[in-house]
Amino acid sequence: MKYMLLINAGADGDTGCDPSLWMTFDKEVREAGVFVSGESLADLVTATAVRVDDDGGRTVTDGPFAETREVLGGFYVIDVPDLDVALDWAARCPGALGGGSVVVRPIADFGS
Repeated sequence: MKYMLLINAGADGDTGCDPSLWMTFDKEVREAGVFVSGESLADLVTATAVRVDDDGGRTVTDGPFAETREVLGGFYVIDVPDLDVALDWAARCPGALGGGSVVVRPIADFGS
């Protein structure tokens, strides 16, 4: 089953961990054969939000778009047997350190 690990860092973007931990985790995920995809996101100030109203008009907002203590920093999609294994990988992720969190969500299967 595929799960997305949504990596949330503190609003200041500081994960509080050595960057080499990320390289080690990435290597482990790939070597274990569970890696499907993943990306690190650019700084929050590069974000753009789009909202569409009931009449189809769109509003585009530059920069940070929400007052929050955490920001989405990146993600991994992994393919593992069950939620327990996905939670184990999430606990090993450096994004869970230093006040960050890793949200685990199953990928919806629409029978494609």
